[in-house]
Amino acid sequence: MLTQTTTRVLEPSDLDAALAVLDRDPVANAFVASRVQVAGLDPWRLGGEMWGWYEDGMLRSLCYAGANLVPICATPRAVRGFADRARRAGRRCSSIVGPVEATAQLWRLLEPSWGPAREVRAHQPLMVTDRLPADIVPDPYVRRIRKDEMETIMPACVAMFTEEVGVSPLAGDGGLLYQARVAELVGTGRSFARLDQNGKVVFKAEIGAATRQACQVQGVWVDPEYRGQGLAAPGMAAVMRYALADIAPLVSLYVNDFNTPARATYHRVGFQEVGAFMSVLF
Repeated sequence: MLTQTTTRVLEPSDLDAALAVLDRDPVANAFVASRVQVAGLDPWRLGGEMWGWYEDGMLRSLCYAGANLVPICATPRAVRGFADRARRAGRRCSSIVGPVEATAQLWRLLEPSWGPAREVRAHQPLMVTDRLPADIVPDPYVRRIRKDEMETIMPACVAMFTEEVGVSPLAGDGGLLYQARVAELVGTGRSFARLDQNGKVVFKAEIGAATRQACQVQGVWVDPEYRGQGLAAPGMAAVMRYALADIAPLVSLYVNDFNTPARATYHRVGFQEVGAFMSVLF
């Protein structure tokens, strides 16, 4: 018997079926699920298309195609279907990111037409916790950033992004999109920092994605002048306390495997590795 398979762009009426796929792995899918839960599947509101892979009439896998290309619960056959669609559409994203196996296969299929990449981060441990560390006191000076403090937090966000990604978020559109994203996180109470006596940010982190099941910490950064002074672990514990109390029962993040200090800090505050991501940067 022939198996009927197909990919198509999902429509708002497909929302329940798409959420059911995303719910299969709330931690790995937190980034895309948080957007879909807020914006639905309308491409204009979502900031990209959601592609669906069907087998025997059932939605089995997804791929978010926006600023990032993100395979979701993608089987090898689904990845091939998504790669064909992506190749025909041409590259519009600044990165491919997702669980290692599907992302690696997707990149193998797309590299001949989309390559070379600026950088490939082949193994980024995905970590999660559901509790505060017993032996680290949360930093009492880490707090939510207020809406009137955008000028305070923005330079630290730009410095972190540039250090992490290797290019400035202010390139291209002068930083309008990035500034809007930072403002969104500040406005929803998901931007946290410790300021020194001069009002300068010395530690910061954001909760970049949030669903009912899980949230994802991003943008963790300590000012270079303050590194090695033990700010990161108490700062992370403070962000975790906010997250677990106000946002979701699971806190996750993913980290570059070569970032040994960060990985040590996350282990210290109780994060456990549950998988790995891969990122292809253009």
